[in-house]
Amino acid sequence: MKRVVDAIYHQERNSKNLRLAYCIPSLDHSGGMERVLTTKANELAERLGYDVNIIITDDKGTKPYFPLSEKVNIIQLDINIDNLWQYPIWKRLYLYRKKMKEYKHRLELVLNRLQPDITISLLRREINFLCDLKDGSAKVGEIHFGRYKYREANFGFLPAFANRMITNRWMAQLDKKVKRLDRFVVLTQEDASNWKGLHNLLVIPNPITIQSVGTPDYTQKTAIAVGRYTYQKGFDLLIAAWKMVHEKHPDWKLDIYGGGDKELYQQQADALGLQAVVKCNGPVNMIQEKYLNSSIFVLSSRFEGLPLVLMEAMATGLPSVAFSCPCGPKDLIHSGVDGILCENGNTEELANGICRLIENEALRAELGQKAASSSQRFSLESVIELWDLLFKEIGRRHAKEA
Repeated sequence: MKRVVDAIYHQERNSKNLRLAYCIPSLDHSGGMERVLTTKANELAERLGYDVNIIITDDKGTKPYFPLSEKVNIIQLDINIDNLWQYPIWKRLYLYRKKMKEYKHRLELVLNRLQPDITISLLRREINFLCDLKDGSAKVGEIHFGRYKYREANFGFLPAFANRMITNRWMAQLDKKVKRLDRFVVLTQEDASNWKGLHNLLVIPNPITIQSVGTPDYTQKTAIAVGRYTYQKGFDLLIAAWKMVHEKHPDWKLDIYGGGDKELYQQQADALGLQAVVKCNGPVNMIQEKYLNSSIFVLSSRFEGLPLVLMEAMATGLPSVAFSCPCGPKDLIHSGVDGILCENGNTEELANGICRLIENEALRAELGQKAASSSQRFSLESVIELWDLLFKEIGRRHAKEA
């Protein structure tokens, strides 16, 4: 640890540039949070000249999943909090408290040496103590999820009322933490309405992280879904809906791409007799190629923050069928104009929306083209401009206070 902070101490500082310090567990996953942070960090460092540092706690020795500019500095604290999941819960709780104490100590040490103007938490573990650190930086939080289902207790050995009590307590604690931030950034207007009594709240959406370099072939008899294989993404609902789609259109296929354990979902598809038409794939770096070889995008999530994959699909020109889950799809899709929204969790309605597009190639092209146009409000340039304005405003205010 001493070598790390000594290296930070001797870094040259360009006084003209604001210095940022982002906190995130790791960068070696294929998730949307990692993709967005990597994209923003590259743009802030390369184009706008920010001094960008990313402080991580886990997965030492691994490379970022997404390309990261050489101008962005990674600081590894080597605490390995994620490893605690291998232990029974009683031991996990004890070790978690110990690890968090270590994290607070190391992060404060690093920030005091790094001297960032602004420290940004992606509302992971450091949010619990970030505003207690006395390093002099402004503190900003950005949440990549909606308030709905965030910090939800789901302990199988506890009754439902006990899980609700724990959830309510966790969220009350979080409310107190985010109120102390200089700024708290959420992704959608829909989610902003769920955070009550905050005077530091700001809405900045995630940017689209891919460049559109073609148009989908709307004649392809393939639909695509993208996301981690988790309960949140609702692929079990999608596969159940595809059973209904398959009965009407047996020549159409569904490809799912994402990280995590895909086997249970493939087993579900196989058990429904869909082994020839539903394939659960792992993650891919060049997902846009898969979008361009598809005709329909499907979002089956039970809940979201602002679904990056839906934004990417729309930017590529794919017509989308999505559950109107909280939060995000209603901010992105104008149903019937640039996509189709379905009642959240209603697999029959989801299947009907997919079939509607399957049966009308002209509608696929029309909705896809309008989706590409409407998605431009989430362009990287537009979103980074909002962050640039925010960081400069905070920097000016803190300079006056100093």
